[in-house]
Amino acid sequence: MSASPIVEADSVHKTYEIGTVSVRALAGVDLRIDRGEMVTIMGPSGCGKTTLLNCLSGLDSIDQGEVRIDGQPLSSMPDNERTDYRARHMGFVFQFYNLMPVLTAMENVELPLLVARVRAGEARERAKEALDLVGVGERARHLPEELSGGERQRVTIARSLVNDPSIVWADEPTGDLDSETADEIVGLMCRLNLERGLTFLIVTHDIAVGRRTDRIVRMIDGRIVEDLELHREKDDVLARHAA
Repeated sequence: MSASPIVEADSVHKTYEIGTVSVRALAGVDLRIDRGEMVTIMGPSGCGKTTLLNCLSGLDSIDQGEVRIDGQPLSSMPDNERTDYRARHMGFVFQFYNLMPVLTAMENVELPLLVARVRAGEARERAKEALDLVGVGERARHLPEELSGGERQRVTIARSLVNDPSIVWADEPTGDLDSETADEIVGLMCRLNLERGLTFLIVTHDIAVGRRTDRIVRMIDGRIVEDLELHREKDDVLARHAA
C-alpha cells in the first residue's frame, strides 16, 4: 500500500446552529487516509460520522481546520470549483441509493458523465463497463423499481466508479439491505479495493463491515477516540469472490 495520503484532515471543527441551540458535530478531528486504504468510521448515532464524511468530501463546509484531498485544500476552492472537483475525482454511495426513478440503470450511471460534458457515446460505453464490473450489466435497461435492493446498490456503486474516482465515500451502504445481500455488497467493495486500488471511506453501524476493512475509526461526541488497524486476509477475500 502506498504511503501517499489521499485524505488529510487537521483539527476539523463543525458546529450546527439549530434555532437557538449550537450543536457541536466535530470537535478537532485529525485524520489521515492513505491511497488504496479501505477505512470504516463507526460510533453511536449522532456521534458525527456522517458529518465527518460530508466535511471531508466537501459536501459540507467546516468552521475551523483544514481538509486536503490529494494535497488540494478544499477550503481554498470556490463552491463551483469544489462541486466540479467532486464530480471529477470522487464517487458516492448512499444507503437509499439516490437513483433517479425515471431513468434506467444505464442512464443513472452515465448521468454524471453527461453532466461533466463527456460525449454521449463515450458516456454510454463507460457506463456499460461500470455495470459489467459490478455484475449487473444484464439489468442495464431496467428502472430502479424493477431491481432488487442489492441490484440497486450495485448500480449506485457503478455510478460512483464511472468517473474513475480517486476515492469513494459510502454512507451506510448496507443499511437498507438484508444480511446476505449486505455481505455481497461489502465483498464487492473489498474486491474493487484490492483489484483496482480504490480508496474507500465507509460510514457504518455494522461491525461486520468494519472487520473486512483495513482500519476502524471510532467516534464519540464529534471526536475520534480510537483508530484501529486491522489485518485483512486479502488473498482470502479474492478467493472467496472467485468461488
